[in-house]
Amino acid sequence: MVSISKYPGLADVVKTSQCFRIVLFLAFSDVKARYKRSVLGPFWLTLGTAGGSAGLGLLWSELLRMDAKTFVPSLTAGLILWQFIAGVVSEASVLFSRQASIIRNLNLPLSIHPAQLLLRHLINLLHNIPVFFLVALVLGHPLTIESWLAIPGLVLVTLNLLWLALLIGLLGARFRDLEYLIAMVMPLLMFISPVFYRPNYLPFSEQIMWFNPFSHFIEIIRYPLFGLAPPNFIVLTLISMLVVGWAFYIGVV
Repeated sequence: MVSISKYPGLADVVKTSQCFRIVLFLAFSDVKARYKRSVLGPFWLTLGTAGGSAGLGLLWSELLRMDAKTFVPSLTAGLILWQFIAGVVSEASVLFSRQASIIRNLNLPLSIHPAQLLLRHLINLLHNIPVFFLVALVLGHPLTIESWLAIPGLVLVTLNLLWLALLIGLLGARFRDLEYLIAMVMPLLMFISPVFYRPNYLPFSEQIMWFNPFSHFIEIIRYPLFGLAPPNFIVLTLISMLVVGWAFYIGVV
Protein backbone atom coordinates (compact mmCIF):
# COMPACT_ATOMS: atom_id res chain seq x y z
CA MET A 1 0.00 0.00 0.00
CA VAL A 2 1.37 3.43 -1.00
CA SER A 3 1.79 5.84 1.91
CA ILE A 4 0.37 9.33 1.48
CA SER A 5 3.54 10.65 3.15
CA LYS A 6 5.25 10.18 -0.22
CA TYR A 7 2.92 12.83 -1.62
CA PRO A 8 3.19 16.02 0.48
CA GLY A 9 0.34 17.72 -1.40
CA LEU A 10 -2.04 14.85 -0.71
CA ALA A 11 -0.95 14.58 2.93
CA ASP A 12 -1.56 18.32 3.38
CA VAL A 13 -5.09 18.08 1.93
CA VAL A 14 -5.88 15.09 4.17
CA LYS A 15 -4.76 17.07 7.23
CA THR A 16 -7.00 19.96 6.16
CA SER A 17 -9.99 17.62 5.83
CA GLN A 18 -9.36 16.51 9.41
CA CYS A 19 -9.50 20.16 10.50
CA PHE A 20 -12.85 20.92 8.87
CA ARG A 21 -14.28 22.49 12.02
CA ILE A 22 -11.35 24.90 12.15
CA VAL A 23 -11.83 25.80 8.46
CA LEU A 24 -15.54 26.37 9.06
CA PHE A 25 -14.83 28.57 12.09
CA LEU A 26 -12.25 30.62 10.19
CA ALA A 27 -14.58 31.09 7.21
CA PHE A 28 -17.50 32.27 9.36
CA SER A 29 -15.17 34.51 11.38
CA ASP A 30 -13.88 36.05 8.15
CA VAL A 31 -17.41 36.79 6.95
CA LYS A 32 -18.36 38.32 10.31
CA ALA A 33 -15.19 40.46 10.39
CA ARG A 34 -15.85 41.83 6.90
CA TYR A 35 -19.32 43.03 7.91
CA LYS A 36 -18.61 44.05 11.49
CA ARG A 37 -20.96 46.82 12.74
CA SER A 38 -23.04 46.48 9.59
CA VAL A 39 -26.80 46.26 10.11
CA LEU A 40 -27.50 43.82 7.27
CA GLY A 41 -24.08 42.16 7.22
CA PRO A 42 -23.55 39.79 4.25
CA PHE A 43 -27.15 40.37 3.17
CA TRP A 44 -25.80 43.52 1.48
CA LEU A 45 -24.45 41.03 -1.08
CA THR A 46 -27.96 39.69 -1.51
CA LEU A 47 -29.41 43.16 -2.06
CA GLY A 48 -26.64 44.03 -4.52
CA THR A 49 -27.24 40.82 -6.48
CA ALA A 50 -30.99 41.39 -6.49
CA GLY A 51 -30.62 44.97 -7.74
CA GLY A 52 -28.10 44.03 -10.40
CA SER A 53 -30.19 41.10 -11.63
CA ALA A 54 -33.36 43.19 -11.85
CA GLY A 55 -31.71 46.15 -13.57
CA LEU A 56 -29.51 44.23 -16.01
CA GLY A 57 -32.16 41.60 -16.65
CA LEU A 58 -34.88 44.05 -17.66
CA LEU A 59 -32.46 46.17 -19.71
CA TRP A 60 -30.78 43.33 -21.57
CA SER A 61 -34.06 41.50 -22.21
CA GLU A 62 -35.26 44.63 -24.04
CA LEU A 63 -31.99 45.10 -25.93
CA LEU A 64 -31.85 41.45 -27.00
CA ARG A 65 -35.62 41.29 -27.53
CA MET A 66 -35.99 38.24 -25.29
CA ASP A 67 -38.78 37.17 -22.97
CA ALA A 68 -38.00 38.58 -19.51
CA LYS A 69 -39.62 35.55 -17.83
CA THR A 70 -36.89 33.36 -19.30
CA PHE A 71 -33.99 35.77 -19.59
CA VAL A 72 -34.02 37.36 -16.11
CA PRO A 73 -33.83 34.03 -14.17
CA SER A 74 -31.04 32.89 -16.52
CA LEU A 75 -29.10 36.11 -15.99
CA THR A 76 -29.65 35.97 -12.23
CA ALA A 77 -28.26 32.43 -12.01
CA GLY A 78 -25.32 33.40 -14.22
CA LEU A 79 -24.41 36.45 -12.12
CA ILE A 80 -24.65 34.53 -8.83
CA LEU A 81 -22.48 31.68 -10.10
CA TRP A 82 -19.94 34.03 -11.68
CA GLN A 83 -19.54 35.95 -8.42
CA PHE A 84 -18.76 32.65 -6.71
CA ILE A 85 -16.30 31.39 -9.35
CA ALA A 86 -14.54 34.71 -10.01
CA GLY A 87 -14.28 35.48 -6.29
CA VAL A 88 -12.40 32.25 -5.59
CA VAL A 89 -10.09 32.50 -8.63
CA SER A 90 -9.28 36.20 -8.16
CA GLU A 91 -8.47 35.98 -4.44
CA ALA A 92 -6.50 32.75 -4.78
CA SER A 93 -3.58 34.54 -6.46
CA VAL A 94 -2.83 36.62 -3.34
CA LEU A 95 -3.99 34.09 -0.78
CA PHE A 96 -0.66 32.84 0.59
CA SER A 97 1.04 36.24 0.50
CA ARG A 98 -1.77 37.76 2.58
CA GLN A 99 -1.65 34.86 5.02
CA ALA A 100 2.16 34.94 5.29
CA SER A 101 2.23 35.92 8.97
CA ILE A 102 -0.15 33.09 9.91
CA ILE A 103 1.81 30.57 7.83
CA ARG A 104 5.07 31.57 9.53
CA ASN A 105 3.73 31.49 13.09
CA LEU A 106 1.20 28.64 13.12
CA ASN A 107 1.76 25.01 12.20
CA LEU A 108 -1.27 24.54 9.97
CA PRO A 109 -1.69 22.70 6.67
CA LEU A 110 -1.13 25.06 3.75
CA SER A 111 -4.31 23.89 2.03
CA ILE A 112 -6.37 25.15 4.96
CA HIS A 113 -6.18 28.66 3.50
CA PRO A 114 -7.62 27.82 0.04
CA ALA A 115 -10.27 25.71 1.81
CA GLN A 116 -11.16 28.70 4.01
CA LEU A 117 -11.36 30.95 0.95
CA LEU A 118 -13.61 28.50 -0.89
CA LEU A 119 -15.88 27.97 2.10
CA ARG A 120 -16.23 31.74 2.63
CA HIS A 121 -17.40 32.17 -0.95
CA LEU A 122 -19.76 29.23 -0.52
CA ILE A 123 -21.30 31.07 2.43
CA ASN A 124 -21.69 34.15 0.23
CA LEU A 125 -23.25 31.95 -2.46
CA LEU A 126 -25.83 30.70 0.05
CA HIS A 127 -26.73 34.32 0.78
CA ASN A 128 -27.28 34.99 -2.94
CA ILE A 129 -29.12 31.81 -3.96
CA PRO A 130 -32.47 33.02 -2.48
CA VAL A 131 -32.39 35.85 -5.04
CA PHE A 132 -32.73 33.32 -7.86
CA PHE A 133 -35.63 31.54 -6.18
CA LEU A 134 -37.35 34.87 -5.55
CA VAL A 135 -36.94 35.88 -9.21
CA ALA A 136 -38.18 32.46 -10.32
CA LEU A 137 -41.23 32.78 -8.07
CA VAL A 138 -42.10 36.32 -9.18
CA LEU A 139 -41.71 35.56 -12.90
CA GLY A 140 -43.44 32.19 -12.69
CA HIS A 141 -40.35 30.17 -13.59
CA PRO A 142 -41.09 26.55 -12.53
CA LEU A 143 -38.67 24.39 -10.56
CA THR A 144 -38.81 20.65 -11.18
CA ILE A 145 -37.38 17.49 -9.66
CA GLU A 146 -34.37 17.89 -11.98
CA SER A 147 -33.51 21.10 -10.10
CA TRP A 148 -32.02 18.94 -7.33
CA LEU A 149 -29.25 17.98 -9.77
CA ALA A 150 -27.81 21.44 -9.12
CA ILE A 151 -26.50 20.15 -5.76
CA PRO A 152 -24.14 17.44 -7.14
CA GLY A 153 -23.21 19.93 -9.86
CA LEU A 154 -22.20 22.46 -7.20
CA VAL A 155 -20.16 19.78 -5.40
CA LEU A 156 -18.31 19.00 -8.62
CA VAL A 157 -17.62 22.68 -9.27
CA THR A 158 -16.45 23.21 -5.67
CA LEU A 159 -13.97 20.32 -5.81
CA ASN A 160 -12.56 21.66 -9.08
CA LEU A 161 -12.26 25.16 -7.65
CA LEU A 162 -10.34 23.78 -4.66
CA TRP A 163 -7.47 22.31 -6.68
CA LEU A 164 -7.53 25.38 -8.92
CA ALA A 165 -7.26 27.69 -5.88
CA LEU A 166 -4.38 25.60 -4.51
CA LEU A 167 -2.39 25.82 -7.74
CA ILE A 168 -3.13 29.51 -8.34
CA GLY A 169 -2.24 30.27 -4.72
CA LEU A 170 1.13 28.54 -5.00
CA LEU A 171 1.90 30.18 -8.34
CA GLY A 172 0.79 33.56 -7.03
CA ALA A 173 3.14 33.28 -4.07
CA ARG A 174 6.04 32.73 -6.49
CA PHE A 175 5.01 35.04 -9.33
CA ARG A 176 3.44 38.22 -7.96
CA ASP A 177 2.43 39.43 -11.43
CA LEU A 178 -0.16 36.63 -11.52
CA GLU A 179 -2.46 38.79 -9.37
CA TYR A 180 -2.55 41.52 -12.02
CA LEU A 181 -2.80 39.05 -14.88
CA ILE A 182 -5.88 37.41 -13.36
CA ALA A 183 -7.41 40.81 -12.58
CA MET A 184 -7.01 41.70 -16.25
CA VAL A 185 -8.27 38.39 -17.66
CA MET A 186 -11.32 37.74 -15.47
CA PRO A 187 -13.48 40.60 -16.88
CA LEU A 188 -12.71 39.29 -20.39
CA LEU A 189 -13.61 35.74 -19.39
CA MET A 190 -16.89 37.02 -17.98
CA PHE A 191 -18.00 38.10 -21.45
CA ILE A 192 -16.99 34.83 -23.11
CA SER A 193 -18.68 32.81 -20.37
CA PRO A 194 -22.46 32.20 -20.42
CA VAL A 195 -23.20 34.74 -17.71
CA PHE A 196 -25.43 37.14 -19.62
CA TYR A 197 -26.66 34.55 -22.10
CA ARG A 198 -27.09 30.82 -22.65
CA PRO A 199 -24.82 28.91 -25.06
CA ASN A 200 -27.65 28.35 -27.55
CA TYR A 201 -28.03 32.11 -27.96
CA LEU A 202 -24.76 32.10 -29.94
CA PRO A 203 -25.17 29.50 -32.71
CA PHE A 204 -22.00 30.56 -34.57
CA SER A 205 -19.61 30.61 -31.60
CA GLU A 206 -21.15 28.09 -29.21
CA GLN A 207 -18.49 25.44 -29.86
CA ILE A 208 -15.70 27.93 -29.23
CA MET A 209 -17.29 29.02 -25.95
CA TRP A 210 -17.09 25.48 -24.56
CA PHE A 211 -13.29 25.70 -24.61
CA ASN A 212 -13.72 28.06 -21.65
CA PRO A 213 -13.85 25.80 -18.54
CA PHE A 214 -15.90 28.37 -16.63
CA SER A 215 -18.73 27.77 -19.12
CA HIS A 216 -18.96 24.20 -17.85
CA PHE A 217 -18.82 25.41 -14.23
CA ILE A 218 -21.85 27.63 -14.80
CA GLU A 219 -23.97 25.40 -17.01
CA ILE A 220 -23.72 22.24 -14.91
CA ILE A 221 -25.62 24.14 -12.20
CA ARG A 222 -27.84 26.35 -14.37
CA TYR A 223 -29.23 23.53 -16.51
CA PRO A 224 -30.91 21.83 -13.50
CA LEU A 225 -32.26 25.17 -12.27
CA PHE A 226 -34.17 25.31 -15.58
CA GLY A 227 -35.52 21.80 -15.15
CA LEU A 228 -33.01 20.07 -17.44
CA ALA A 229 -30.31 17.51 -16.77
CA PRO A 230 -26.89 18.87 -17.79
CA PRO A 231 -25.52 17.42 -21.05
CA ASN A 232 -23.21 14.45 -20.66
CA PHE A 233 -20.24 16.27 -22.20
CA ILE A 234 -20.38 18.93 -19.45
CA VAL A 235 -20.41 16.31 -16.70
CA LEU A 236 -17.61 14.32 -18.31
CA THR A 237 -15.53 17.47 -18.82
CA LEU A 238 -15.77 18.47 -15.17
CA ILE A 239 -15.04 14.93 -13.95
CA SER A 240 -11.99 14.82 -16.25
CA MET A 241 -10.84 18.22 -14.96
CA LEU A 242 -11.28 16.98 -11.41
CA VAL A 243 -9.18 13.85 -11.93
CA VAL A 244 -6.46 15.52 -14.02
CA GLY A 245 -6.31 18.63 -11.82
CA TRP A 246 -5.95 16.78 -8.54
CA ALA A 247 -3.51 14.28 -10.05
CA PHE A 248 -1.36 17.14 -11.35
CA TYR A 249 -1.44 18.97 -8.00
CA ILE A 250 -0.59 15.85 -5.99
CA GLY A 251 2.13 14.84 -8.44
CA VAL A 252 3.80 18.26 -8.62
CA VAL A 253 3.55 19.57 -5.04
